[in-house]
Amino acid sequence: MSDPNAPEPAVERTPGDAPRPGPPKPGAPRPGPVKAATAGVQSTGSHPKPHPVTSQSHPHMPSVPAGDPSKFGRVDEDGTAWVVTAEGERCIGSWQAGDAAEGLAHFGRRYDDLATEVAILETRLASGTGDIKKTRAAAEALAESLPTAAVIGDLDALSARLADIITASEQAAVAAKHEKEQQRAESTARKEALAAEAETIGAESTQWKAAGDRLREILDEWKSIRGVDRKADDVLWRRYSKAREAFNRRRGAHFAELDRERATAKSRKEELVARAESLRDSTDWGATAATFRDLLAEWKAAGRAPREADDQLWKRFKAAQDVFFAARNSANAEREAEFEENARAKEALLEKAATIDPSTDVEAARAQLRELQDKWEAIGKVPRERTHDLEGRLRAIEKRVRDASESEWRRTDPEALARAAQFRERVRQFEDQAAKATANGREKEAEQALAQASQWREWAEAAEGAVGEL
Repeated sequence: MSDPNAPEPAVERTPGDAPRPGPPKPGAPRPGPVKAATAGVQSTGSHPKPHPVTSQSHPHMPSVPAGDPSKFGRVDEDGTAWVVTAEGERCIGSWQAGDAAEGLAHFGRRYDDLATEVAILETRLASGTGDIKKTRAAAEALAESLPTAAVIGDLDALSARLADIITASEQAAVAAKHEKEQQRAESTARKEALAAEAETIGAESTQWKAAGDRLREILDEWKSIRGVDRKADDVLWRRYSKAREAFNRRRGAHFAELDRERATAKSRKEELVARAESLRDSTDWGATAATFRDLLAEWKAAGRAPREADDQLWKRFKAAQDVFFAARNSANAEREAEFEENARAKEALLEKAATIDPSTDVEAARAQLRELQDKWEAIGKVPRERTHDLEGRLRAIEKRVRDASESEWRRTDPEALARAAQFRERVRQFEDQAAKATANGREKEAEQALAQASQWREWAEAAEGAVGEL
Protein backbone atom coordinates (compact mmCIF):
# COMPACT_ATOMS: atom_id res chain seq x y z
CA MET A 1 0.00 0.00 0.00
CA SER A 2 1.46 3.35 -1.03
CA ASP A 3 1.88 6.40 1.25
CA PRO A 4 -1.24 8.63 0.84
CA ASN A 5 0.96 11.69 1.51
CA ALA A 6 3.53 10.90 -1.16
CA PRO A 7 3.51 12.92 -4.42
CA GLU A 8 1.42 11.22 -7.06
CA PRO A 9 2.52 10.81 -10.71
CA ALA A 10 0.85 13.00 -13.30
CA VAL A 11 -1.78 11.55 -15.62
CA GLU A 12 -0.89 11.51 -19.29
CA ARG A 13 -3.25 13.74 -21.27
CA THR A 14 -3.58 15.21 -24.65
CA PRO A 15 -2.91 18.96 -24.78
CA GLY A 16 -5.78 20.80 -23.13
CA ASP A 17 -7.47 17.59 -21.84
CA ALA A 18 -9.09 17.16 -18.45
CA PRO A 19 -7.98 14.26 -16.18
CA ARG A 20 -8.52 10.74 -17.47
CA PRO A 21 -11.44 8.95 -15.83
CA GLY A 22 -10.71 6.83 -12.77
CA PRO A 23 -12.47 3.63 -11.76
CA PRO A 24 -16.17 3.53 -12.76
CA LYS A 25 -18.54 4.96 -10.14
CA PRO A 26 -21.45 2.86 -8.89
CA GLY A 27 -24.31 3.27 -11.32
CA ALA A 28 -22.24 5.32 -13.82
CA PRO A 29 -21.96 4.18 -17.48
CA ARG A 30 -18.69 2.50 -18.26
CA PRO A 31 -16.40 4.54 -20.52
CA GLY A 32 -15.34 3.35 -23.90
CA PRO A 33 -11.75 2.55 -24.78
CA VAL A 34 -9.48 5.31 -23.52
CA LYS A 35 -7.49 5.66 -26.72
CA ALA A 36 -10.58 6.01 -28.88
CA ALA A 37 -12.18 8.54 -26.55
CA THR A 38 -9.02 10.62 -26.32
CA ALA A 39 -8.45 10.59 -30.02
CA GLY A 40 -11.96 11.81 -30.69
CA VAL A 41 -11.81 14.89 -28.38
CA GLN A 42 -10.57 18.30 -29.37
CA SER A 43 -10.19 20.72 -26.42
CA THR A 44 -10.37 24.50 -26.52
CA GLY A 45 -8.30 25.06 -23.41
CA SER A 46 -5.42 23.66 -21.37
CA HIS A 47 -5.71 21.92 -18.01
CA PRO A 48 -2.90 21.07 -15.55
CA LYS A 49 -2.43 17.37 -15.12
CA PRO A 50 -3.96 16.23 -11.81
CA HIS A 51 -2.78 13.32 -9.69
CA PRO A 52 -4.07 9.98 -10.96
CA VAL A 53 -7.06 8.70 -8.98
CA THR A 54 -6.56 4.98 -8.30
CA SER A 55 -7.35 2.59 -5.51
CA GLN A 56 -3.62 1.78 -5.18
CA SER A 57 -2.57 5.39 -4.54
CA HIS A 58 -5.63 6.16 -2.33
CA PRO A 59 -6.69 2.99 -0.50
CA HIS A 60 -9.21 5.06 1.57
CA MET A 61 -10.60 7.05 -1.34
CA PRO A 62 -13.91 8.81 -0.46
CA SER A 63 -16.99 7.73 -2.35
CA VAL A 64 -18.14 10.52 -4.69
CA PRO A 65 -21.50 9.95 -6.40
CA ALA A 66 -21.54 10.52 -10.14
CA GLY A 67 -23.14 13.80 -11.19
CA ASP A 68 -25.64 14.49 -13.93
CA PRO A 69 -23.69 16.39 -16.62
CA SER A 70 -26.87 17.31 -18.50
CA LYS A 71 -27.66 19.85 -15.74
CA PHE A 72 -24.45 21.76 -16.36
CA GLY A 73 -23.76 21.56 -20.08
CA ARG A 74 -24.40 19.84 -23.39
CA VAL A 75 -22.81 18.33 -26.51
CA ASP A 76 -24.31 19.56 -29.75
CA GLU A 77 -25.04 17.21 -32.66
CA ASP A 78 -21.91 18.48 -34.43
CA GLY A 79 -19.85 17.43 -31.39
CA THR A 80 -19.28 20.87 -29.86
CA ALA A 81 -19.19 20.56 -26.06
CA TRP A 82 -20.37 23.32 -23.71
CA VAL A 83 -20.29 23.84 -19.95
CA VAL A 84 -22.42 26.39 -18.03
CA THR A 85 -21.08 28.27 -14.98
CA ALA A 86 -22.10 31.38 -13.09
CA GLU A 87 -20.05 33.41 -15.59
CA GLY A 88 -21.97 32.02 -18.54
CA GLU A 89 -21.64 29.28 -21.16
CA ARG A 90 -18.15 28.19 -22.30
CA CYS A 91 -17.08 25.92 -25.15
CA ILE A 92 -14.73 23.24 -23.82
CA GLY A 93 -13.91 21.24 -26.96
CA SER A 94 -15.30 18.96 -29.63
CA TRP A 95 -16.40 15.29 -29.34
CA GLN A 96 -15.93 13.14 -32.42
CA ALA A 97 -15.69 9.63 -30.98
CA GLY A 98 -19.39 8.86 -30.76
CA ASP A 99 -22.82 10.46 -30.50
CA ALA A 100 -23.69 13.46 -28.33
CA ALA A 101 -24.90 11.37 -25.36
CA GLU A 102 -21.58 9.49 -25.24
CA GLY A 103 -19.71 12.77 -25.42
CA LEU A 104 -21.77 14.22 -22.56
CA ALA A 105 -21.06 11.11 -20.46
CA HIS A 106 -17.34 11.36 -21.28
CA PHE A 107 -17.04 14.98 -20.15
CA GLY A 108 -19.19 14.18 -17.12
CA ARG A 109 -16.76 11.42 -16.09
CA ARG A 110 -13.92 13.88 -16.42
CA TYR A 111 -15.78 16.19 -14.05
CA ASP A 112 -16.29 13.27 -11.64
CA ASP A 113 -12.51 12.70 -11.69
CA LEU A 114 -11.97 16.32 -10.66
CA ALA A 115 -14.63 16.04 -7.95
CA THR A 116 -12.89 12.93 -6.60
CA GLU A 117 -9.57 14.79 -6.40
CA VAL A 118 -11.28 17.59 -4.45
CA ALA A 119 -12.92 15.07 -2.13
CA ILE A 120 -9.53 13.44 -1.45
CA LEU A 121 -8.07 16.83 -0.50
CA GLU A 122 -11.05 17.50 1.79
CA THR A 123 -10.67 14.11 3.48
CA ARG A 124 -6.93 14.57 3.90
CA LEU A 125 -7.43 18.03 5.44
CA ALA A 126 -10.25 16.91 7.75
CA SER A 127 -8.27 13.93 9.04
CA GLY A 128 -5.23 16.05 9.82
CA THR A 129 -2.93 13.70 7.90
CA GLY A 130 -0.52 14.66 5.19
CA ASP A 131 1.41 17.82 4.48
CA ILE A 132 -0.80 20.89 4.83
CA LYS A 133 1.34 22.88 2.40
CA LYS A 134 1.04 20.17 -0.27
CA THR A 135 -2.71 19.99 0.26
CA ARG A 136 -2.99 23.73 -0.21
CA ALA A 137 -0.75 23.73 -3.30
CA ALA A 138 -2.80 20.95 -4.88
CA ALA A 139 -6.04 22.84 -4.16
CA GLU A 140 -4.63 26.04 -5.66
CA ALA A 141 -3.49 24.19 -8.80
CA LEU A 142 -6.92 22.63 -9.26
CA ALA A 143 -8.62 26.00 -8.66
CA GLU A 144 -6.45 27.64 -11.33
CA SER A 145 -7.31 24.88 -13.81
CA LEU A 146 -11.10 25.16 -13.48
CA PRO A 147 -11.60 28.12 -15.86
CA THR A 148 -10.13 26.04 -18.75
CA ALA A 149 -11.11 22.53 -17.64
CA ALA A 150 -12.61 20.39 -20.43
CA VAL A 151 -15.29 18.87 -18.21
CA ILE A 152 -19.05 19.18 -17.78
CA GLY A 153 -20.39 19.47 -14.23
CA ASP A 154 -20.98 21.91 -11.35
CA LEU A 155 -17.71 23.83 -11.63
CA ASP A 156 -18.99 26.62 -9.38
CA ALA A 157 -19.48 24.14 -6.54
CA LEU A 158 -15.98 22.73 -7.05
CA SER A 159 -14.54 26.25 -7.04
CA ALA A 160 -16.25 27.03 -3.73
CA ARG A 161 -15.03 23.76 -2.17
CA LEU A 162 -11.48 24.43 -3.30
CA ALA A 163 -11.63 27.95 -1.86
CA ASP A 164 -12.73 26.45 1.46
CA ILE A 165 -9.84 23.96 1.34
CA ILE A 166 -7.33 26.75 0.68
CA THR A 167 -8.69 28.88 3.52
CA ALA A 168 -8.82 25.96 5.94
CA SER A 169 -5.26 24.94 4.97
CA GLU A 170 -4.00 28.43 5.74
CA GLN A 171 -5.74 28.42 9.09
CA ALA A 172 -4.46 24.94 9.94
CA ALA A 173 -0.90 25.93 9.08
CA VAL A 174 -1.07 29.00 11.29
CA ALA A 175 -2.56 26.98 14.16
CA ALA A 176 0.11 24.27 13.89
CA LYS A 177 2.93 26.80 13.89
CA HIS A 178 1.48 28.62 16.89
CA GLU A 179 1.03 25.40 18.88
CA LYS A 180 4.60 24.33 18.19
CA GLU A 181 6.05 27.66 19.32
CA GLN A 182 3.83 27.77 22.38
CA GLN A 183 4.86 24.29 23.55
CA ARG A 184 8.54 25.06 23.03
CA ALA A 185 8.52 28.14 25.24
CA GLU A 186 5.69 27.37 27.68
CA SER A 187 7.59 27.31 30.96
CA THR A 188 9.73 30.37 30.27
CA ALA A 189 6.75 32.33 28.95
CA ARG A 190 4.73 31.56 32.07
CA LYS A 191 7.41 32.93 34.40
CA GLU A 192 7.79 35.93 32.10
CA ALA A 193 4.05 36.58 32.45
CA LEU A 194 4.18 36.21 36.22
CA ALA A 195 7.11 38.61 36.47
CA ALA A 196 5.32 41.14 34.24
CA GLU A 197 2.15 40.85 36.33
CA ALA A 198 4.15 41.40 39.52
CA GLU A 199 5.78 44.49 38.00
CA THR A 200 2.38 45.90 37.05
CA ILE A 201 1.11 45.29 40.59
CA GLY A 202 4.24 46.78 42.11
CA ALA A 203 4.03 49.93 39.98
CA GLU A 204 0.28 50.55 39.63
CA SER A 205 -2.08 48.61 41.88
CA THR A 206 -3.90 50.37 44.71
CA GLN A 207 -6.07 47.38 45.65
CA TRP A 208 -3.77 46.74 48.55
CA LYS A 209 -5.22 43.57 50.07
CA ALA A 210 -6.09 41.87 46.78
CA ALA A 211 -2.74 42.83 45.27
CA GLY A 212 -0.80 41.53 48.29
CA ASP A 213 -2.70 38.23 48.13
CA ARG A 214 -1.98 37.99 44.42
CA LEU A 215 1.77 38.50 44.92
CA ARG A 216 1.78 35.59 47.36
CA GLU A 217 -0.13 33.43 44.85
CA ILE A 218 2.42 34.32 42.17
CA LEU A 219 5.23 33.19 44.48
CA ASP A 220 3.53 29.85 45.14
CA GLU A 221 3.03 29.23 41.42
CA TRP A 222 6.59 30.38 40.69
CA LYS A 223 7.97 27.66 42.96
CA SER A 224 5.96 25.00 41.13
CA ILE A 225 7.36 25.84 37.66
CA ARG A 226 10.30 23.69 36.57
CA GLY A 227 12.57 23.41 33.57
CA VAL A 228 13.53 27.07 33.05
CA ASP A 229 17.12 27.90 32.21
CA ARG A 230 18.97 28.93 35.39
CA LYS A 231 20.28 32.19 33.97
CA ALA A 232 16.89 33.23 32.64
CA ASP A 233 15.28 32.10 35.90
CA ASP A 234 17.63 34.33 37.96
CA VAL A 235 16.82 37.36 35.79
CA LEU A 236 13.08 36.74 36.10
CA TRP A 237 13.33 36.18 39.86
CA ARG A 238 15.10 39.51 40.34
CA ARG A 239 12.27 41.21 38.44
CA TYR A 240 9.65 39.60 40.68
CA SER A 241 11.53 40.40 43.89
CA LYS A 242 12.05 44.03 42.91
CA ALA A 243 8.36 44.43 42.04
CA ARG A 244 7.29 43.00 45.41
CA GLU A 245 9.56 45.40 47.29
CA ALA A 246 8.19 48.36 45.29
CA PHE A 247 4.62 47.34 46.14
CA ASN A 248 5.39 47.10 49.87
CA ARG A 249 6.95 50.59 49.87
CA ARG A 250 3.99 52.14 48.08
CA ARG A 251 1.50 50.40 50.36
CA GLY A 252 3.20 51.73 53.50
CA ALA A 253 3.29 55.28 52.12
CA HIS A 254 -0.36 55.03 51.08
CA PHE A 255 -1.67 54.13 54.52
CA ALA A 256 0.38 56.89 56.15
CA GLU A 257 -1.13 59.44 53.73
CA LEU A 258 -4.58 57.91 54.21
CA ASP A 259 -4.48 58.61 57.95
CA ARG A 260 -3.76 62.30 57.24
CA GLU A 261 -6.53 62.53 54.60
CA ARG A 262 -9.10 60.94 56.92
CA ALA A 263 -8.41 63.46 59.63
CA THR A 264 -8.98 66.28 57.12
CA ALA A 265 -12.14 64.62 55.79
CA LYS A 266 -13.56 64.32 59.32
CA SER A 267 -13.14 68.04 59.92
CA ARG A 268 -14.73 68.92 56.56
CA LYS A 269 -17.71 66.61 57.08
CA GLU A 270 -18.39 68.03 60.53
CA GLU A 271 -18.81 71.44 58.83
CA LEU A 272 -21.18 69.96 56.24
CA VAL A 273 -23.31 68.31 58.95
CA ALA A 274 -23.65 71.61 60.78
CA ARG A 275 -24.86 73.33 57.59
CA ALA A 276 -27.30 70.53 56.83
CA GLU A 277 -28.81 70.63 60.31
CA SER A 278 -29.30 74.40 60.02
CA LEU A 279 -31.38 73.89 56.84
CA ARG A 280 -33.61 71.00 57.85
CA ASP A 281 -36.57 73.21 58.95
CA SER A 282 -36.45 75.52 55.90
CA THR A 283 -39.64 75.98 53.84
CA ASP A 284 -37.87 77.60 50.89
CA TRP A 285 -38.30 74.34 49.03
CA GLY A 286 -36.56 75.03 45.73
CA ALA A 287 -33.46 76.88 46.95
CA THR A 288 -32.93 74.59 49.95
CA ALA A 289 -33.26 71.43 47.86
CA ALA A 290 -30.55 72.78 45.52
CA THR A 291 -28.35 73.56 48.54
CA PHE A 292 -28.75 70.02 49.86
CA ARG A 293 -27.68 68.66 46.48
CA ASP A 294 -24.57 70.83 46.62
CA LEU A 295 -23.82 69.69 50.15
CA LEU A 296 -24.11 66.05 49.10
CA ALA A 297 -21.67 66.64 46.23
CA GLU A 298 -19.22 68.24 48.66
CA TRP A 299 -19.69 65.30 51.05
CA LYS A 300 -18.71 62.82 48.34
CA ALA A 301 -15.71 64.95 47.35
CA ALA A 302 -14.48 65.24 50.93
CA GLY A 303 -13.35 61.60 51.10
CA ARG A 304 -13.69 59.14 53.97
CA ALA A 305 -13.14 59.99 57.60
CA PRO A 306 -12.19 57.24 60.08
CA ARG A 307 -14.88 54.59 59.76
CA GLU A 308 -16.71 55.00 63.07
CA ALA A 309 -16.68 58.80 62.85
CA ASP A 310 -17.70 58.70 59.19
CA ASP A 311 -20.73 56.53 59.94
CA GLN A 312 -21.92 58.77 62.76
CA LEU A 313 -21.49 61.96 60.71
CA TRP A 314 -23.38 60.44 57.81
CA LYS A 315 -26.31 59.49 60.04
CA ARG A 316 -26.60 63.11 61.21
CA PHE A 317 -26.32 64.48 57.67
CA LYS A 318 -28.86 62.01 56.32
CA ALA A 319 -31.30 62.70 59.18
CA ALA A 320 -31.24 66.48 58.50
CA GLN A 321 -31.76 65.85 54.79
CA ASP A 322 -34.65 63.45 55.44
CA VAL A 323 -36.46 65.96 57.69
CA PHE A 324 -36.35 68.65 55.01
CA PHE A 325 -37.39 66.45 52.08
CA ALA A 326 -40.16 64.77 54.09
CA ALA A 327 -41.61 68.21 54.86
CA ARG A 328 -41.28 69.28 51.22
CA ASN A 329 -42.96 66.11 49.99
CA SER A 330 -45.79 66.60 52.45
CA ALA A 331 -46.31 70.18 51.26
CA ASN A 332 -46.24 69.07 47.64
CA ALA A 333 -48.74 66.34 48.39
CA GLU A 334 -51.10 68.86 50.03
CA ARG A 335 -50.78 71.21 47.05
CA GLU A 336 -51.41 68.39 44.58
CA ALA A 337 -54.44 67.31 46.60
CA GLU A 338 -55.73 70.89 46.50
CA PHE A 339 -55.19 71.07 42.73
CA GLU A 340 -57.01 67.76 42.27
CA GLU A 341 -59.92 69.05 44.32
CA ASN A 342 -59.97 72.21 42.15
CA ALA A 343 -60.03 70.04 39.03
CA ARG A 344 -63.02 68.11 40.37
CA ALA A 345 -64.81 71.37 41.16
CA LYS A 346 -64.23 72.65 37.64
CA GLU A 347 -65.41 69.33 36.23
CA ALA A 348 -68.62 69.79 38.17
CA LEU A 349 -69.02 73.34 36.81
CA LEU A 350 -68.57 72.09 33.27
CA GLU A 351 -71.12 69.34 33.77
CA LYS A 352 -73.61 71.90 35.09
CA ALA A 353 -72.78 74.27 32.22
CA ALA A 354 -73.78 71.56 29.76
CA THR A 355 -77.41 72.64 30.41
CA ILE A 356 -76.76 76.16 29.11
CA ASP A 357 -78.88 76.52 25.97
CA PRO A 358 -78.39 79.91 24.26
CA SER A 359 -80.75 78.91 21.44
CA THR A 360 -83.79 79.45 23.67
CA ASP A 361 -82.71 82.38 25.87
CA VAL A 362 -79.47 84.17 25.00
CA GLU A 363 -79.62 86.58 27.94
CA ALA A 364 -80.08 83.74 30.42
CA ALA A 365 -77.23 81.85 28.76
CA ARG A 366 -74.94 84.88 29.06
CA ALA A 367 -75.84 85.28 32.70
CA GLN A 368 -75.12 81.60 33.35
CA LEU A 369 -71.83 81.94 31.51
CA ARG A 370 -70.76 84.95 33.59
CA GLU A 371 -71.59 83.05 36.74
CA LEU A 372 -69.62 80.09 35.47
CA GLN A 373 -66.61 82.28 34.67
CA ASP A 374 -66.65 83.94 38.10
CA LYS A 375 -66.77 80.60 39.89
CA TRP A 376 -64.11 79.20 37.57
CA GLU A 377 -61.64 81.94 38.48
CA ALA A 378 -62.46 81.63 42.17
CA ILE A 379 -61.66 77.92 42.24
CA GLY A 380 -57.99 78.37 41.39
CA LYS A 381 -55.29 76.19 39.82
CA VAL A 382 -55.55 72.57 38.71
CA PRO A 383 -52.82 69.97 37.94
CA ARG A 384 -50.81 71.05 34.92
CA GLU A 385 -51.70 67.98 32.89
CA ARG A 386 -55.44 68.77 33.32
CA THR A 387 -55.27 72.47 32.41
CA HIS A 388 -55.46 72.15 28.62
CA ASP A 389 -58.48 69.85 28.66
CA LEU A 390 -60.50 71.86 31.18
CA GLU A 391 -59.75 75.26 29.62
CA GLY A 392 -60.60 73.89 26.18
CA ARG A 393 -64.01 72.74 27.37
CA LEU A 394 -64.69 76.15 28.94
CA ARG A 395 -63.70 77.93 25.71
CA ALA A 396 -66.12 75.72 23.79
CA ILE A 397 -69.03 76.83 26.04
CA GLU A 398 -68.04 80.49 25.71
CA LYS A 399 -67.93 80.17 21.94
CA ARG A 400 -71.37 78.54 21.84
CA VAL A 401 -72.91 81.40 23.84
CA ARG A 402 -71.04 84.03 21.82
CA ASP A 403 -72.15 82.59 18.50
CA ALA A 404 -75.76 82.43 19.71
CA SER A 405 -75.57 86.05 20.85
CA GLU A 406 -74.29 87.22 17.49
CA SER A 407 -77.04 85.30 15.76
CA GLU A 408 -79.62 86.87 18.09
CA TRP A 409 -78.39 90.34 17.33
CA ARG A 410 -78.83 89.78 13.64
CA ARG A 411 -82.38 88.51 14.15
CA THR A 412 -83.41 91.58 16.22
CA ASP A 413 -81.93 94.37 14.19
CA PRO A 414 -84.23 97.21 15.44
CA GLU A 415 -82.92 96.74 18.94
CA ALA A 416 -79.34 95.97 17.97
CA LEU A 417 -78.15 99.55 18.07
CA ALA A 418 -79.66 100.10 21.51
CA ARG A 419 -78.19 96.87 22.68
CA ALA A 420 -74.79 97.87 21.29
CA ALA A 421 -75.03 101.10 23.26
CA GLN A 422 -75.88 99.11 26.37
CA PHE A 423 -72.90 96.88 25.74
CA ARG A 424 -70.67 99.91 25.38
CA GLU A 425 -72.05 101.20 28.65
CA ARG A 426 -71.25 97.89 30.34
CA VAL A 427 -67.75 98.11 28.92
CA ARG A 428 -67.34 101.54 30.46
CA GLN A 429 -68.71 100.35 33.79
CA PHE A 430 -66.33 97.43 33.98
CA GLU A 431 -63.40 99.59 32.95
CA ASP A 432 -64.32 102.03 35.72
CA GLN A 433 -64.46 99.13 38.18
CA ALA A 434 -61.04 97.98 37.01
CA ALA A 435 -59.58 101.45 37.42
CA LYS A 436 -60.95 101.75 40.96
CA ALA A 437 -59.75 98.27 41.90
CA THR A 438 -56.30 99.06 40.55
CA ALA A 439 -56.19 102.31 42.49
CA ASN A 440 -57.04 100.41 45.68
CA GLY A 441 -54.48 97.66 45.00
CA ARG A 442 -57.03 94.95 44.26
CA GLU A 443 -55.24 93.55 41.23
CA LYS A 444 -57.23 90.32 40.91
CA GLU A 445 -60.55 92.17 41.00
CA ALA A 446 -59.18 94.60 38.39
CA GLU A 447 -58.18 91.71 36.10
CA GLN A 448 -61.65 90.18 36.38
CA ALA A 449 -63.30 93.53 35.60
CA LEU A 450 -61.09 94.04 32.56
CA ALA A 451 -61.88 90.55 31.36
CA GLN A 452 -65.60 91.32 31.66
CA ALA A 453 -65.07 94.61 29.84
CA SER A 454 -63.25 92.80 27.04
CA GLN A 455 -66.12 90.32 26.67
CA TRP A 456 -68.73 93.09 26.57
CA ARG A 457 -66.62 95.01 24.06
CA GLU A 458 -66.62 92.01 21.72
CA TRP A 459 -70.40 91.78 22.03
CA ALA A 460 -70.77 95.52 21.40
CA GLU A 461 -68.61 95.34 18.31
CA ALA A 462 -70.55 92.36 17.06
CA ALA A 463 -73.86 94.18 17.61
CA GLU A 464 -72.62 97.28 15.82
CA GLY A 465 -71.34 95.17 12.96
CA ALA A 466 -74.70 93.44 12.60
CA VAL A 467 -76.48 96.76 12.43
CA GLY A 468 -74.07 97.96 9.77
CA GLU A 469 -74.70 94.89 7.63
CA LEU A 470 -78.54 95.06 7.73
